[in-house]
Amino acid sequence: MSRERYDFTVRATLIALDAAMIALAVLFAFLLRRSIPIPEVLADSPSFAALLRFVPLQVLAVILLMYLNRMYHQVRASARVDEFSLVLLSASGGTLLAVAFNTLGYQNTPFEANLPRALLIYAWLSTILFVAIGRFIHQRIRQRLLKRGIGRERVLVVGTNEVSQVVVQKLQWSPNLGYDLIGIVANNGEHPPEMLGAPVIGATVDIIELLDANEIDEVIIALPQATRLELLNLIADCHRGRVSVRVLPDVFEIMAGEVSVADLGGLPLLSVRDIALRGWRLSLKRGFDILGSAFGLFLTAPIMVLLGILIKLESPGPALFIQERVGLDGEPFRVLKFRSMRADAEALSTWTVKDDPRRTRIGTFIRKYSLDELPQFVNVLLGEMSLVGPRPEQERYVQEFRQSIPRYMERHREKAGLTGWAQVNGLRGDSSIEERTKYDLWYIEHWSLWLDIKICVRTAVQAVTGQGY
Repeated sequence: MSRERYDFTVRATLIALDAAMIALAVLFAFLLRRSIPIPEVLADSPSFAALLRFVPLQVLAVILLMYLNRMYHQVRASARVDEFSLVLLSASGGTLLAVAFNTLGYQNTPFEANLPRALLIYAWLSTILFVAIGRFIHQRIRQRLLKRGIGRERVLVVGTNEVSQVVVQKLQWSPNLGYDLIGIVANNGEHPPEMLGAPVIGATVDIIELLDANEIDEVIIALPQATRLELLNLIADCHRGRVSVRVLPDVFEIMAGEVSVADLGGLPLLSVRDIALRGWRLSLKRGFDILGSAFGLFLTAPIMVLLGILIKLESPGPALFIQERVGLDGEPFRVLKFRSMRADAEALSTWTVKDDPRRTRIGTFIRKYSLDELPQFVNVLLGEMSLVGPRPEQERYVQEFRQSIPRYMERHREKAGLTGWAQVNGLRGDSSIEERTKYDLWYIEHWSLWLDIKICVRTAVQAVTGQGY
């Protein structure tokens, strides 16, 4: 099956499935309202014909909102939290739009559907549930097809630097996205024979021949130090081969933040965006931290008691590992963790890596499921940390990174977090500090309460599924 035909089939079946699930949701709401006397016994049941007149309005309105929210533009898998939030937004707006059109457009006409308010509320909630279920099923089917080789894309990554390594890792760790990494293209000059197990198959000067010879569908360009002319020429060469091209933003574009126009007595000035939380946003985030950490402590208290006992039984030493880290405004604080290594681990090394030989058996388990971080709910409740924010580092590493990474210290203008935007995107443990800094600064510059909630949900899902480090 061709790439265009596959994409069309995915979108067409998704639209058809969404429409069917919306219609079923309204019918289910009709049956539910007639069966359950909530909020009160239904005195005058609406006719089935009236319901059928409302169904097309609901289907068209919700589908329209989903289209405007670009839910049919991306055929690749997206984060379920993001997709559910868009389903919630589209179903809510679509239901209001359908009711408004029914009331204003069809009033006193044969097409008017007189439906009780409770039934409309049921239809709204059912639409959210049914569409979410339908999309989950659709995604599972697509993943099964991808495993069988249907709909997969052949990809080249351009670049042999730290940034391209992050891209390669993401492709290798996310097979559900449907990308087959064919190889890596170096930016001319000398290059290694392979990178992270992927072969370096040539240089950018031969990009057109490489695209044709390997039947490439998409090229990801990860050359943050390339000039604009070099990028334009490379993109032009790729387009000759009729492939999709994606370019990772320049380091400066990610890290420079937004600017706004201010004035000094009438003199216009460009003001770099103030990334620190202020005023009511700071209070809102602190309130979320208090509620979230208190709930987390209540929920995990029995688990933490059990883990403390198991750690003490397996190896000598304290159950808790207390270490000084750098937090808000560069001030040190004592972070709490369950000990996952031998008591003499710090004497051997202070930097943790994957499959660290210093770990104990229980330590391997709690690191896999991120249970070693649970005591940090106490740090959050005390105000030393936040539920979401840049992960704290030791003083020695902070002093080292601030010398080599631009704007590194700006991540300390907010509280350190129990989890963060970088961590839920796979940058944890022994990963690129520069890339983690980019994600941390992006989070700080784009903070919202919904973003914090989304990160917390994704963290919980990754912890339960054993995607910790």
